[in-house]
Amino acid sequence: MRTSASLRSLARGSPVRPQGPAATPDPAAVLGRFTGGSRAQGAPGEQCEMCAVPIGPVHPHVADVPDHRLLCTCRPCYLLFSTTAASRGHYRAVPETYRHYADFALTPAQWDSLGIPVDLAFFYRQTEGDRYVAFYPSPGGATESLLDLAGWDEVVAANPLLGELIPDVEAVLLRRTGDGVECHLVPIDACYELVGLVRQSWEGFAGGEEVWQRIDEFFARIRERGDG
Repeated sequence: MRTSASLRSLARGSPVRPQGPAATPDPAAVLGRFTGGSRAQGAPGEQCEMCAVPIGPVHPHVADVPDHRLLCTCRPCYLLFSTTAASRGHYRAVPETYRHYADFALTPAQWDSLGIPVDLAFFYRQTEGDRYVAFYPSPGGATESLLDLAGWDEVVAANPLLGELIPDVEAVLLRRTGDGVECHLVPIDACYELVGLVRQSWEGFAGGEEVWQRIDEFFARIRERGDG
């Protein structure tokens, strides 16, 4: 299993810039020079990580697609990358749309075939390799399932809305309950918010009462946004 960082850790650092005389300038570096700012070195959420202007605790995110990172940004920088042609796909604005997929179909056998050891998971299509990847929250962060996801292709074929998700920045968020599987189509940063919640609140072997209460509250907010 491979463990990735939480949303806070994913927002740190600078993207890898192309090298050589024919390299295309990094749009983030250009923005910094244009505004007279520098890349933020402090805690994420204090400055835009593209132009260094101050931002509040609630702000949009831009995905650095090749480096699999999320950048905290101001609204103007976010809007620059809201089209797929911007930066030739290097950076992509994370959408802010939430949808509850009430008609989602997934059998118990299909869930078992995915090999997810917990009742929470999220899936998204990764541009690199043109494949679906699956993660689940754990006390150590977002843990990737390295099992064969051939069965997931059948799930996508049976649920047409899944094929409409934007690669790298939108995800299928699943929660298995006693009544079946709850499905939401969400921005990728919402999934890492859940990962951070689990990582911060988990105690002992089963997680403790607090973490499950916070998970319930998280899904209540997701349902409210999806129904709004």
